[in-house]
Amino acid sequence: TPAGLPSAGVRFIIAPMTQRSSAPRARCGIDPRGLLLILLALSVLFAIVYVVSRPAAAPVTDATAEPVSVELAATATPVTADSFEAGVVAGAAASDEATAAPKITPSRTPARRAAATATPVRKPTATRKPTATPPAVSRSGLPTIAYDRLPAEARETIRLIQAGGPFPYRQDGVTFQNREGLLPGKPRGYYSEYTVETPGSSDRGARRIIAGEGGELYYTADHYDSFREVVLP
Repeated sequence: TPAGLPSAGVRFIIAPMTQRSSAPRARCGIDPRGLLLILLALSVLFAIVYVVSRPAAAPVTDATAEPVSVELAATATPVTADSFEAGVVAGAAASDEATAAPKITPSRTPARRAAATATPVRKPTATRKPTATPPAVSRSGLPTIAYDRLPAEARETIRLIQAGGPFPYRQDGVTFQNREGLLPGKPRGYYSEYTVETPGSSDRGARRIIAGEGGELYYTADHYDSFREVVLP
């Protein structure tokens, strides 16, 4: 106790203070720690009620997904470790093959199927008319030449002969004497000669057509040294 104060006086001073500090607890009768536990229990209760009463979120579904039937689910093959590993290996091989060389499968439309099964129609091949080959030796005993094998100037001269002229040279139509004796022997005046123009020549040139009164025609390219009988088409 402080010096100079009797112990009885100290108890007299401190006792009222102790009684005042403990008076609220005596009057309420509740421990503050118990009140704190009650509030904590109420908070936990409210949290549980909120979680339970909150509406569950609707699951997100794909509108385009097809429902899996119960029968399909029942018949599905269970996935094992071995089958899963085999599927992964097969999928990797298929992916490598598709990346290396993509295979394009043509669509089999009805039109293509019809074209594939249709019997091909063979186009008729044009038959070429055989060209008559003139005999190597004619009735006159001379070599022959086909009309279409003659030079263009000789064919033009024959056309003028068949049309009766006019002829480009005044000597055309004169009598051929057959002095060489290479043509079949005929009376004088039976043969007539006609000029076949030679391109680049300054004169009548050496080519002639000899026409007989019977319609036979002979061609010479060397001024009567040789003759070939013309075979008309």
